[in-house]
Order: sequence, then C-alpha cells, then structure tokens
Amino acid sequence: MSEAVTPQRNVVSRLWNDKETRSVIIQIIAIVLILGFFAYIIRNAMINLEAIGKGFSFKFLTQASSYDINQHFIEYNSRSSHFRAMLVGILNTILVAFCGIVLATILGFFLGVLRLSKNWLTSKLAYVYIEYVRNVPVLLHILLVYGLIVHSLPVPKQAWGLADTAFLTNRGLFSPKPLYEPLFWVVFALFVAAVIFSLWFRRYAQKVQDDTGYHYPVFWITVGAVIGLPGIAYFLLGSPITWEIPELKGFNYKGGMVIRPEFIALWIALSGYTAASIGEIVRSGIIAVNYGQTEAAAALGISRERTLNLVVIPQALRVIVPPLTSQYLNLTKNSSLAIAIGYMDIVATIGGISLNQTGREMECMSIVLILYLILSLLISAAMNWYNRSIKLVER
Repeated sequence: MSEAVTPQRNVVSRLWNDKETRSVIIQIIAIVLILGFFAYIIRNAMINLEAIGKGFSFKFLTQASSYDINQHFIEYNSRSSHFRAMLVGILNTILVAFCGIVLATILGFFLGVLRLSKNWLTSKLAYVYIEYVRNVPVLLHILLVYGLIVHSLPVPKQAWGLADTAFLTNRGLFSPKPLYEPLFWVVFALFVAAVIFSLWFRRYAQKVQDDTGYHYPVFWITVGAVIGLPGIAYFLLGSPITWEIPELKGFNYKGGMVIRPEFIALWIALSGYTAASIGEIVRSGIIAVNYGQTEAAAALGISRERTLNLVVIPQALRVIVPPLTSQYLNLTKNSSLAIAIGYMDIVATIGGISLNQTGREMECMSIVLILYLILSLLISAAMNWYNRSIKLVER
C-alpha cells in the first residue's frame, strides 16, 4: 500500500516543484474558484428573483418597446421590439465611440506637438487647454457643449444655410441624403480596390526606400488612387447618386439627413476631453526619444517635418500606444454619460427605458455589462495587435 502511494506522491511533488507547472496549477485553481464564486452569485440571484415571482428570462426582448428613438441607422419605431431598440443603442454607442476616437487622436497628437513647440505662446496655450480640460469632470464638459449648441445656434426658421442644401440649427445639422442608384456600386467597388492598392503600395514604397533609398510620393499617389479613380468613374457613369434636400416644413426641416445636437455635443465633449490626456501621452512619447536621433537626422539633411514623421514619431509610438489604449477604453466607457443629454446609446435604451418598462434589471444590466466588455476587448485586441506590429524586431 505504501509503495503504491509513494510514487504518486513523488509525481505530485515533482509537478508542484516545477515552476511552470506550479504556475499553471495555481491559475487553474484560481479560475475554478472565480467561476465558482460567480456561479454561486448568479444562482443565488436567480433563486431570489423566482421567490418574488420574476424569474430570469430574456423573453422581454421580443416585446414591443413602446418608445421612440430620435437617431437610428436601422428601421425603428415605437412598435419595434426591445431587441431592435438594443441594436439601435449599440450602433449609436459604436458611432460616437469611433468618431470620438478618431477626432481625439487627431487633436491629441496636435496638442502634444504644440506642447513641445519653441513658440512660447503656442506652447502655453496648449498647456492651459490641457490643464483646464483634464481637471474638469467630463460630464460638465458634455453639459457645457450641449448647452452652447442648444442656446447659441438659431431656431430652424433662422437656420444658417450653406448653398440652400445644408442647414445648421439648434435641432441639428440637416444635410442632403444620398439616394444610391445601381451603378453607384461600381464606384464603390473601385473605391475599395483603390484602398487595397494604396495599402499595398505603401508597403512596396517602404521596401523600395529601405533597399534603395528612393522615396515615392506615397501621399499623392494614394490621394490619386482613392479619390481620383472613383471620382472619374463617378462622372463617367453619369453621377449615379441623387440627393434628397431637406426642406423647412412647419417648425422644423423634413427630409434629408440630420445629425442631432446630442450626438454633436457628446462627440465634441468626449473628443476634447480625451484629446487633452492624449496630448500629454504624445508629448511624453516624443520626449522619450533620444535627441541624438533628431540631431543625426539633421546631420543627414532631413527636414524637420520629415524627421518628425520618419524618425521621431515611429520611435515614440512604442511609448505612446500602450497608454493610448487606456484612453480609447475610457472614451468608449465615458460615452455611457450620453443619457445626461438624451443621446440614445445602449445605456439609455436597454439599460434605461427598456429596464424601467419591463422591470428586468438583472437581464438589462447583464446585457449592458457584456456589451461594454465586448467593445473594450475588441479595442484592446486591435491596439495590442498594432502595438506588436510596431515593436522593435530583435536580431
């Protein structure tokens, strides 16, 4: 009996004494404990819900939502289901997060470079903006921008017009809506092909430059391919797009396409707030690059602009990207404050009105939490992939 037990103990002892094996065992035990803890909480919650006659079910998603949403990219009305309202909220959240990330990145890089400007006034103005924005809660920025838009812009009858086709009012920006004809998809296909060609050509031009030192005008060739080729096809095919122009009817404009003031305010506020933090990240990343790199580029006769684009920024990105990921995640999660100004995102739809109408707080909040988790993981995965693509390749 003891002889049989001894080999088993020796095997367990060897596994436990091995550093990598012990690490795996500890992780497995930790995962099991965490999953068990959540299973206990979920089971306890379901028992308590059943005790008060609620149960745990997502059948409410098929019921009529009975409320309107002022901005939606898919067909929706008050007779649509809560599930469709949830989809509208998801699309609105993704839209403001994507637009916010793009604008915040552009403004942030601009502010970061301005902070390092040798011009005293430019540098101090960027510093004042960054310090002011970062030290004021983002909710106050959202309310401030929304208040300025609603109270500063004119009413529809006094709208600011642009060539009698677009109109800016305190109810939104009304612009022509494109109506696509069948031949337009040829233009779209050429645009996609031009984008693919541009991505390939950029890699090819970089390889040629590394091998021979010859520099192709990548920017202008890309512009010609992406804009010129579809543009020529568009006119040759007889402009296969018609436009629906908004018209003033009663107290508001009808027809066309409208960008609501809630979206504009949220977009500007989140972008401006996040850009302040990105500006400091960019500044620190540029400072982290040894100044000897800049001096070496100057000794080779490279201009300041190309030194920044080809020498400083590529090295600074390795410092910038990791904290930049956190700012993108913060912007996406801060979009949940949209409910304060009536922008119908995922929190305002399934996590707000649908929750109040159905009384399904556990189910609704579970959906909201899972959706934000998925969005955060997707952003993290994309940024981690990009971070790996720019890391130093060791020989």
